[in-house]
Amino acid sequence: MNYKEKYKIWIESDIVDADTKEELKSAADNEKEIEDRFYRSLSFGTGGLRGVMGAGTNRMNVYTVRQATQGLAREILSHGEEFAKKGVVIAYDSRNNSAKFANECTRVLCANGIKTYIFDSLRPTPELSFAVRWLECARGIVITASHNPKEYNGYKVYGEDGGQIPPDTAERIQRFIDETDIFQGVRLTDTLNNIVIGADVDSAYIDAVKGQSMGTVIPKEFKAVYTPLHGSGNLLVRKILSEIGVENVFTVPEQEKPDGNFPTVKSPNPENSEAFDIAVKYAKEQNADIVFGTDPDSDRLGVVVRNAAGEYIVLNGNQTGCLLCEYILRKSKENGTLPSDGAVVKTIVTTETVRAIAADYGVDTIDVLTGFKFIGDQIKSFEQQGRAERFIFGLEESYGYLKGTYARDKDAVVAAMLICEACADYKAKGMTLYEGLEEIYQRYGYASEQLKTITLKGIDGAEQIKNIMSRFRKESLTIETVKKLDYLNGIDGLPKSDVLKFFTRNGWFAVRPSGTEPKIKLYFGANGNTKEAAQTEIKKIMAAADKVIGNS
Repeated sequence: MNYKEKYKIWIESDIVDADTKEELKSAADNEKEIEDRFYRSLSFGTGGLRGVMGAGTNRMNVYTVRQATQGLAREILSHGEEFAKKGVVIAYDSRNNSAKFANECTRVLCANGIKTYIFDSLRPTPELSFAVRWLECARGIVITASHNPKEYNGYKVYGEDGGQIPPDTAERIQRFIDETDIFQGVRLTDTLNNIVIGADVDSAYIDAVKGQSMGTVIPKEFKAVYTPLHGSGNLLVRKILSEIGVENVFTVPEQEKPDGNFPTVKSPNPENSEAFDIAVKYAKEQNADIVFGTDPDSDRLGVVVRNAAGEYIVLNGNQTGCLLCEYILRKSKENGTLPSDGAVVKTIVTTETVRAIAADYGVDTIDVLTGFKFIGDQIKSFEQQGRAERFIFGLEESYGYLKGTYARDKDAVVAAMLICEACADYKAKGMTLYEGLEEIYQRYGYASEQLKTITLKGIDGAEQIKNIMSRFRKESLTIETVKKLDYLNGIDGLPKSDVLKFFTRNGWFAVRPSGTEPKIKLYFGANGNTKEAAQTEIKKIMAAADKVIGNS
């Protein structure tokens, strides 16, 4: 069935609501837009669904959400009645339509006779991961598009271990979705027998997060500025900081309340330094020790620190990860809790400085594919071996961190607690957190990291992304490399993935298509004895990559 036929079905369907039909009719004269809305259905990968909100099979809307949930319901029921009795827990963030989509999930699950829990209001994604395990559910759903622009929303599914579902489960769900007619094949009910949850889960979750504290005493004069970026982190982040003794937390008023339009930022992404412009203004007024922010579903943490001159410097995800890693390992060693066979788990595109830090403390570094679900899989593997305590810390360069095994996804709530502790720890030594980072670089070598993202939308964009990946596989680079890794066929026991990684004598770069957006991403890293040497090296590597892209 082509896109024109699908468009006609939606326009003529008795099930499609009037507003949706009106949206489609308004686009009738734009052939390219109709094609983009219907040339495919949103695919259900290990990250679930994610896309621009709107009418059509290639959009996030109540119909695609219902269809996905019916597919999920069939997958759950295929495991038998006892499995279905465990139920599904649903959470959602502050994005436009998140609460509506969560309610549609509830209508479908209840219609299929599956026990359903839903949070009484918006919650962080990591709490959903925790809740799946705490409630002993079969599956979890969270409605979020994480840090994407306001036009997006998404639908992520978690397994009974609290981690994002593995590829084989995602494939099973996709098959059931494909077999489900988007209108006639979905079971719905308005007679809901779901269980509303909230305070009890919050309390248990906060206790679990607090259990990851390294015990650093927070001085009364310690000052922090926090921005939730209009998302779901506000209440729980402030709660955990209060629990560990951070008394002076200023929450940015303009960005405190949930708002799916994210009116004060171009994008609610702590990876973008402009997201902190307002927060830094308040930090200067208050002479704050640290500034930090969480994304809409509060699984990513961005950090701004003050240097010796009093200037506020925005850290990248690798720098924050290094600070957290060194702080956790150092304190664990001091406390006598560092396991002899401990491991730090990072993604293949995350800084190599972490490997040097871990080696210095006598622990292993394990590389996994991009995506925090693979870090969660490693925790599960440790757990199955009866060695869950091996996991010390997990991190990815895209601002995701986790200490502890209470969840199976990155958690900005625990990261906010730990970065405040680390900042207070350095403050007790008369140092800023930025000086702490400089100390790490002096000890382990200076690092420079860059991320380059190229957006290529639509059918043509998808073809361009394939072409760029093909060029990197075929062409010789204009810089000498010592090793090339192509993960397309699987390496070191890792799943197959469309990722390339090149190593030079003093650096590396990796290239991969984004799994959630119409983008191709290039990650660069370089090391040197000085900051200048690292920066010179990374410029050479980036220039070599740009030449390949330019030829595409």
